[in-house]
Amino acid sequence: MRNQQTLAATVVCSGIGLHSGQPATITLRPAPPDTGIVFVVADRNVSIPASIEHYIPTELCTAIHRQGIQIKTIEHVLSALAGLEVDNAYIDVSGDEIPIMDGSAAPFVRLIRSVGLVQQNRQQPFLKIMAPIEVVEGTKRVRIEPSPIARITYSIQYDHPLINTQTYTYECSSHAYESQIAEARTFGFLHEVQALWSRGLGKGGTLENTVVLSKSGVVNQSGLRFLNEFVRHKILDLIGDFSLLGISFIGHIIAERSGHALHSQLVKRILEEPEKWVLLNTEPLEDETPLSLRMARLQSAALLHSL
Repeated sequence: MRNQQTLAATVVCSGIGLHSGQPATITLRPAPPDTGIVFVVADRNVSIPASIEHYIPTELCTAIHRQGIQIKTIEHVLSALAGLEVDNAYIDVSGDEIPIMDGSAAPFVRLIRSVGLVQQNRQQPFLKIMAPIEVVEGTKRVRIEPSPIARITYSIQYDHPLINTQTYTYECSSHAYESQIAEARTFGFLHEVQALWSRGLGKGGTLENTVVLSKSGVVNQSGLRFLNEFVRHKILDLIGDFSLLGISFIGHIIAERSGHALHSQLVKRILEEPEKWVLLNTEPLEDETPLSLRMARLQSAALLHSL
């Protein structure tokens, strides 16, 4: 158990959107306790909490929307914040997509580390899984089950000589996130590029921000950062997607051939089955911040089940 954390100062980064190919800039700012992670579109005066209520199904990325505004490809910056245990932050956004940077979460991690974190005078609540919850779609599945710690086991399978079947288990901590997960980049297949472009996707993809696979190897001259970089990146994505739950979790997530859509379905299923979890480290709710509203809904769900 721990206190909440936020950024010690403001940081800015710019790049291009992976799918739009358009310039994109974000500003990460400190936020008060119980704020959670909130995206802010200043020129439209719209704030969008990073919450499953605002999730919108989108091809090949994670997106949220509110009042007609949509922000895409949020999973990597959310992953970095969750991985480093940043509980409260504002993310000012220009454009409708988060910059892809180098295709991993490492640039966001370096930005956050450059200013540091500060502890806040509120405890961080946790959702502890007490019984398994699972979502299955054909050969794809994702499940969360009881565990004394937060842990993720991911398995992928691709018909490619550099991937085949890869499985990796990650025990959640800020140190492990930086050393094992953050550097893993997004990846794609050379034979799919034209099809992506025809659907208006991947317009900003380059060898500087994507691991591109030919039929037999890696197109990027720099090669891979890890032999199993592919499954590590899937864990990176899951961490970002799962942060839409709105609070930290204690449990073991097991994913097989999963993806953004199934990750979000598991978050929704958790909220639909309050009999299978308990809330820990909660404090009285003092105001209507995004996180305190989330906690109020979670507590109400748990209370209704107990009646």
